[in-house]
Amino acid sequence: MASIRDPGSSLDALLDRNVAWAQAKRRDDPTYFERMAGPQSPRYLWIGCSDSRVTANDVLDLDPGQVFVHRNIANVAHTSDMNLLAVLEYAVAVLKVEHVIVCGYGCGGIERALGDERTALVDYWLQPIVMLYRKHRALFDGLPDALARLNRMCEINIEMQVRRVAATPIVENAWVAGRRLQVHGWIYGTEDGLLRDLGPTLASLEERDALPSIDERVQHPVEPRSSLRRHAIEAFAAPRD
Repeated sequence: MASIRDPGSSLDALLDRNVAWAQAKRRDDPTYFERMAGPQSPRYLWIGCSDSRVTANDVLDLDPGQVFVHRNIANVAHTSDMNLLAVLEYAVAVLKVEHVIVCGYGCGGIERALGDERTALVDYWLQPIVMLYRKHRALFDGLPDALARLNRMCEINIEMQVRRVAATPIVENAWVAGRRLQVHGWIYGTEDGLLRDLGPTLASLEERDALPSIDERVQHPVEPRSSLRRHAIEAFAAPRD
């Protein structure tokens, strides 16, 4: 009998789960795989973290085929990352997505950027976040606790990556051509499952160029708002008869 710790046994269990999943899918939706075999036409590109706890389709409650996905450590948009650029170009130029969503959360990459441990590759990847943290360390150290520092850095990182995505020639060319394309910065709350919009939504070169600098945003953060929060504010502000 194979040991529970036997890697082969573990992988066999995954393959068995796949069979059960495929059979259940076909039973509940007989045309599911036929639809999935057709061409994809997603409206959204999700740029998120490789963190195993959060997957775009689950968070957005969308079926496969509805969101194109790129993931990396701490959802960093390195402008020299050919993987990211290829995904972005394919999503914008070929799939004609209408929304690019950069979404982050309190992942291990951000925690590491705020710490002192360093190795070669992963910290090279995180260097833009680390440098921003060091530049404003006095401000971050003045926050109430480690969780507050982590949350603030997650938000600032998203704003920085939104600016980087919006500065690529891929997005610029789409806007110059008059394409409908919006770039968003969102935060996901692992503690409650809610997405929060950092704003603003960028839909043109003019809106991108009018953004305050990242350094200014560190000094003057915005409140990330969930849909529940936004609807509550709108309801409270609505004129009453």
